[in-house]
This record gives sequence, structure tokens and C-alpha cells, in this order.
Amino acid sequence: MHIPNVLNLFRGTLLASALVAIVPVVQAQSEPATPAKPNIVIVATGGTIAGAGASSANVNAYQSAVVGVDKLLAAVPELQKVANVRGEQLLQIGSESFNNERWYTLAHRVTELLNSKDVDGVVITHGTDTLEETAYLLNLTLKSKKPVVITGSMRPGTALSADGPLNVYDAVLVAGSKEAIGLGTLVVMNDEIYSGRDVVKTESLKVETFKSFYGPLGMVVEGQPHFFRTPSRPHTVNSEFDIEQIKSLPQTDVVYTYGNMNPVALNAFISAGAKGLVWAGFGAGSVPDYMDKPLKDARAKGVFIVRTTRLAYGYTVRNGETNDDKNDYIVADDQNPAKSRLLLALALMKTHDTKELQRIFWKY
Repeated sequence: MHIPNVLNLFRGTLLASALVAIVPVVQAQSEPATPAKPNIVIVATGGTIAGAGASSANVNAYQSAVVGVDKLLAAVPELQKVANVRGEQLLQIGSESFNNERWYTLAHRVTELLNSKDVDGVVITHGTDTLEETAYLLNLTLKSKKPVVITGSMRPGTALSADGPLNVYDAVLVAGSKEAIGLGTLVVMNDEIYSGRDVVKTESLKVETFKSFYGPLGMVVEGQPHFFRTPSRPHTVNSEFDIEQIKSLPQTDVVYTYGNMNPVALNAFISAGAKGLVWAGFGAGSVPDYMDKPLKDARAKGVFIVRTTRLAYGYTVRNGETNDDKNDYIVADDQNPAKSRLLLALALMKTHDTKELQRIFWKY
């Protein structure tokens, strides 16, 4: 073989070897690294999502709070594809049985988890009866920007078309989403994402029961959370309330109005030690003439009065049908009676000045 041909062949072999060595490196550098899965803790508290019926046809007749968190997770194997998930059974109750002590237990445990560097977000499985109250309380008192998502179900896991598994899956997706950071406590149900501040249970049986007058913050579509708006009212790290500073809450109660009502319930609450009363009034919180004096007498005894509406939604106007300035009352802005009761209890930990209490209601 001619010497130049041998040299050309040798050079070609070297070049080919060099390209073979380089190409895998270039390909390895061009392939994006797989993002680390978020670490999510599911805190189970019971409720319908942990319920079971006698048969799959029992959609509304069932026993709640009987299924443990391990079985809840086992029903959604897809979770491990989107997050590193672990669960813990904190409570096992129907949410109608939540009280201050159980709220403290939940809030303090969630705080411990949020303070852990190994936790990126928390999901709480919860009964739907008091879900909106728990969401509002945590939204006001937790001190972390990490996502906290509450979910539940309207049908037990044993029912046909059970909604719990998908709700849990969606909640984990949202809790692991960077877009959810700093939005406060969220409620994820029926593919929709709501702020814990203004979400309300509106229907006793339907899976689409949770709504907000202002609409959802976003929705989950095919495994992807999509956000369209953010909460404007202060919450979590921007709130003046801190769950770690709260050891007990003053007694506050709700007086529900109805035609031909009497002052028995109002007076009983006062006798039992109520420091504040939420007046769940007609329309925009109006007071019938025959209840005007009992309400004024309650305020004269030092009991704080917050006027709101018994309706599902609505704004309570100050000095509308009632002279709030003269009577030294507070109006609830747009909050319903249940949430107003919680905010009043928190506010009374800060001040007993009615002008300052009114500021707090307008702010939160």
C-alpha cells in the first residue's frame, strides 16, 4: 500500500475514534437532568375520605374515619411517581368533632413538619364538615411559605366513583408545585384549587360542593396544577397571628337568626362565658326590632358583637340597617359566621378595642 494512503487511513481511524469518544459526552450534556421529586407528608385526620360503606352502592351511607393512612396511600400508587410521599395518622375522627384542642394538635404538628428541611409540602386529609374552618385557621396562623393543602372527599373509598383517590393525587401535585409556594393554605377538591380564606362547603352531598364566591385560584389538569390568580388578603408569614404563640382561645359563639327567634340562645352563651358573639343575621346581618335590646344588653356586659349574614355569601355593610358605631359593634366584611367566629377568637387574643377589632376583620 502506498505510504500516503496508509497515513490517510490512520488519520481517519484516529478521527473516528475521537468522535466516538466525544459524542456520548455531548449527548450526556444535552439531556436535561431529571428534577428531584418533592418530599410530601400526608397528615391524616379521618373524615369521609377514610370512610367505608357496607357496599359499593353506599355513596352517602357509610361510617367515616375507619380507614388508615397506609390504605389511603396504597389506593393511589401513582403518588410515588410524582413525589416522595409518606403518611402519618394524626387523628381518626369525623371532622364535625374538631374542637380547639384538636385544631392545636393539627396546627402544631403541621408546623413541626414545615420547619423540617426534609419536607417540601404538607397534605392534610380531612372530613368536609369543618374543612373550611381548619383551612382558614391554618391560613391565618401558620408561619411558612411551604404549601399546605387540605383535601377530603364526599364519598367513601368503597363507593362507586369514589372521589378521594384523585383528590389525594391532585393535592400532592399542588403541594409539590413551586407555583403553590407562598399562597397560604389551599383546598384542593374536584380538580379545583381554592384559597383557605374564602372556600365554603355549599352542598351536603355533591362532589363539587366546595366553592368560593370569587372562584378558584386554579385547577389541576392531567396531572398539572394551573394557577390563574393569587390571594390578596394577608396570610401565613404576613399574618399577625402565630399558632406557636397560641395556647388557648377565648370562647366565641354564633347566634343564628330565624323568624320569631328569642334571646334564649344568646343569653345562654353569655352565661356560659362567651367573650364574643357572631350574629348570623338576616340578609346583610340585620337585627329584628325585638332582638335589638338583647343584643345591646350583651354588648353592655362586655361581650363583643360581630354582625354577619346567615347566607352562604355576602358582604356586611357597616352602619347599614344597624348603627354599628353607636352600638359599638363590628362587621364581618365578607366572612361567614363559622369563619368569623374563628377570626374573632384570634383577634381577641390581640386586642379588646372595637376599632382595632374592626381593622382586623377588614384586613383578613
